[in-house]
Amino acid sequence: MPQGSRNGYGMIDTATTPRKDTLDKDLDKLVHVEEATSTVARGLVAPGLGLLFLALAAVFAGSYTIGEPRAIIIIAAAAIGAYMALNIGANDVANNVGPAVGAKAMTLGGALLIAAVFETAGALIAGGDVVSTISKGIIDPAAVGTPEVFVRAMMAALVSSALWINLATWIGAPVSTTHSVVGGVVGAGIAAAGFSSVDWSTMTQIAASWVVSPVVGGIVAALFLAFIKTTIIYQDDKISAARRWVPLLIALMAGAFAAYLATKGLKHLVRIDLADALLIGLGFFVVTWFGARILVYRQSEGMENRNQSLRRLFHLPLVISAALLSFAHGANDVANAVGPLAAIVFTVQQSAVSTTVAIPLWVMIIGAAGISLGLVLFGPKLIRMVGEQITKLNPMRAFCVALSAAITVIIASGLGLPISSTHTAVGAIFGVGFFREWYTARSKRRRAYLERKGVQFKKNGLSENGEEDEELELQTTSREEIARRKLVRRVHVRTIVAAWVTTVPAAALLSAGIFLVLDLVA
Repeated sequence: MPQGSRNGYGMIDTATTPRKDTLDKDLDKLVHVEEATSTVARGLVAPGLGLLFLALAAVFAGSYTIGEPRAIIIIAAAAIGAYMALNIGANDVANNVGPAVGAKAMTLGGALLIAAVFETAGALIAGGDVVSTISKGIIDPAAVGTPEVFVRAMMAALVSSALWINLATWIGAPVSTTHSVVGGVVGAGIAAAGFSSVDWSTMTQIAASWVVSPVVGGIVAALFLAFIKTTIIYQDDKISAARRWVPLLIALMAGAFAAYLATKGLKHLVRIDLADALLIGLGFFVVTWFGARILVYRQSEGMENRNQSLRRLFHLPLVISAALLSFAHGANDVANAVGPLAAIVFTVQQSAVSTTVAIPLWVMIIGAAGISLGLVLFGPKLIRMVGEQITKLNPMRAFCVALSAAITVIIASGLGLPISSTHTAVGAIFGVGFFREWYTARSKRRRAYLERKGVQFKKNGLSENGEEDEELELQTTSREEIARRKLVRRVHVRTIVAAWVTTVPAAALLSAGIFLVLDLVA
């Protein structure tokens, strides 16, 4: 009789019915529970390590302030400063390495390693030993009042900006950490001393950077991409064109980054005016151009006449640019994490309010370590967003983004315009994507090139015939199809722009509320 069949009396023959022993069932349940626990635990590793870092930062600060009358305030501020540093690493560093990762010029793990090393080096080597405690003169120190009120204001600014950046990272929006700190300082200043304490002309300049940074970054990146498409990609002999123009582009990048580091990345080590920085950049441009001609010629020997071959020529410059951007970011933005902390330490120890203070080495170490750890633990989400999800990047497009970031900062410095590195880099990605949409739909040069290659155009699109051009004609009768085939994802654009616009007011409101709570419990 087959297993589980009925006997002659219509009853189940239990002797032949397969059964799972109770022990087997319990073991299966344990296995499932173990798998579920493991999955949940993996998600808790990063937050757990982050909390451990905050605790270590507090202990580290305590070892330097033991025996001081109000050491507990410094210890609490150190933990909050460490939290701020973690969030800067999680959010802001993605702009430096995201394009290279999205272009497949480097792996995510390699990007995390390079960024962590160069962020730390930039912070410790060139991070500076003096920082403005009132965030570039946004509020008047005399209006804040007593040192106790000032400490509460800086604590509120630090907490609010860290919380806002944390929220922005969670929703996947790269925001300016400088703007977050500015908003926190403004909100606390208004709550402590009223609207008259804020320098509104400075705030107007900062608001202008919301528009200036992404627009200039996008235009510069689009111009470089247009140049690459015209002079290299849509040439019949791509390799010869690359040998002529790629060394020039690499040399321009070297010169731009040399000038960028001279004006921004090394400003705390040595003061270099813009004219001298441009001369330094020119020297690097000439030297790199000669070296790049030899390198590109050797790399291009035996390459096939196709776009895929061209991309390999931009891999090394992208890796170098990611490292240099990370170094400059560490040198500049560590002050956003430790500036308010250094101000609190000075005010508590000296019982006085100062416009500038020296940053103790232990404070700088907390900032540098926090940025690097935040990048490693929480940075991959924003790196993927910047590098892959806004628009599709290849090495040539990512190269334009990196070059635009450096050149835009130099242009803005020369014109005296406020600039945000985050808005510039993301604006450059927007510029590359929107230019591709325009160029794909309207470029006569591109169409003529593809027709020479035998590509057949149809009424509602383009038959690629194996050509390595990844862009499609945006001509179709379906609105849904048009939206689907856009080269820039509008949902991410809307989310990021909304986060940019609300950063300063949101951080200000949050900071004002925190200050009032601290004022009540003090």
